[in-house]
Amino acid sequence: MNIKRIGNIILEVKDLDTSIKFYHEILGMPIKNERRNWIDLGQQSGGTLSLHPASITTSHTSSSKENGILIGLTVGDLDSAMDELSDANIEVFRDVQERQAGKNAVILDPDGYLISLFEPDFSKNKDRQTSGYVGFTPE
Repeated sequence: MNIKRIGNIILEVKDLDTSIKFYHEILGMPIKNERRNWIDLGQQSGGTLSLHPASITTSHTSSSKENGILIGLTVGDLDSAMDELSDANIEVFRDVQERQAGKNAVILDPDGYLISLFEPDFSKNKDRQTSGYVGFTPE
């Protein structure tokens, strides 16, 4: 097997409209494709976050805090992002922490999924940084 990249991550959500508002309007993720019961978000050249309503016959019983799912997003200015999220009353799971690779904070989406926001620090040792996501665990 030769996997080239992650194509998309699919989240089952309780309320599709509420999740679209969170990911598209609050976080600013562009809509790539939209159907009646499915929406794809993300940049045209990158991976996709797909939102799909949880089935009526399947209960949505746990959040990512219980099942270990953490979605990592890279941002350009974490402090500004956190100010915007505070103004929108978004729940913060863990406030900003500074590490050698950059700054990180963890927020919760409307369904309790953990969203890790990461701002890389390229000011020192730029050659040691990765072009990929370097987030941190929620704890």
